[in-house]
Amino acid sequence: MPALLQPVPRRALLAAAGASVVAALAACSARETAGTAIGGPEWEVTPSPVPPTPSPTPHPAHELDAAGRKAVEARFAGRVPRDWGLAVPGVVTHTTSGAVALTFDACGGPGGGSAFDAKLIGTLRTLRIPATLFLNSRWIAANPSLAAELAADRLFELGNHGTAHIPLSVSGRSAYGIRGTASLSAALDELLGNAARIAEVADAPVPWFRPGTAFYDDVAAQATTAVGLVPVNFSVNADAGATLPAAKVSAALAGVKAGDIVIGHMNRPGSGTSAGFAAALPRLVERGIRFTTLSQSGLVLPGAPASA
Repeated sequence: MPALLQPVPRRALLAAAGASVVAALAACSARETAGTAIGGPEWEVTPSPVPPTPSPTPHPAHELDAAGRKAVEARFAGRVPRDWGLAVPGVVTHTTSGAVALTFDACGGPGGGSAFDAKLIGTLRTLRIPATLFLNSRWIAANPSLAAELAADRLFELGNHGTAHIPLSVSGRSAYGIRGTASLSAALDELLGNAARIAEVADAPVPWFRPGTAFYDDVAAQATTAVGLVPVNFSVNADAGATLPAAKVSAALAGVKAGDIVIGHMNRPGSGTSAGFAAALPRLVERGIRFTTLSQSGLVLPGAPASA
């Protein structure tokens, strides 16, 4: 049966149109849509409180042994996907919380993919707004000290953004010109390859997963749950893979509501992401919008992985 999140020790947080758009998406996440010029005076706001320390999944994927993995492979062997996209069955795009869950991807890879948007994280810290940070294996490798610093910050929790940052598929489906995992075994490698790494950074199992480009097929999504991870996407795209100007980022955020999961990017400091969030977040707080991490949003974790 699913288990609701329970508090754990503090250390659980350690741790398109044109070729240019396609290139940006290849380095970051999926592109969706997003719109108010930023600037002006500083905002005086009542910040969101730091959330209670979240809990890991009771069946950590990074502890899945060879027999457990074999059982998962046997369970899904021969299944043919029927759905492909951002919101296939089994993928979480909303929560039941009365708050908004901000999530930010750090995608890693060439072309500046392993950079860090210090202004964006600085805004969150100044306003005391919590967020879930999805780190790719390559980004962690390029920024080990920074990953540890973010994990140690009680304002944040970590999510798993995959090993190679590619779509999660059991048949090699592509998104934005990026070929996905070609088999169930490859999909499990993409899931589990980063699970142990990010658990080491966080000093605890990390249940939240989002693939590169944010695309899944339904079989891969179900396999994600079977290994003890929660397949997560979003209901609001703030920056379209860090390709939008600040005004459009701000406009995309203007309509958020309770239960929304928002995606942005924290690895593109030259984009409009940080300025757009800096303009929008104080206004949202003034409206009474509250913010949460995924672990404090009421999401239910999966049960035990399949066994032999």
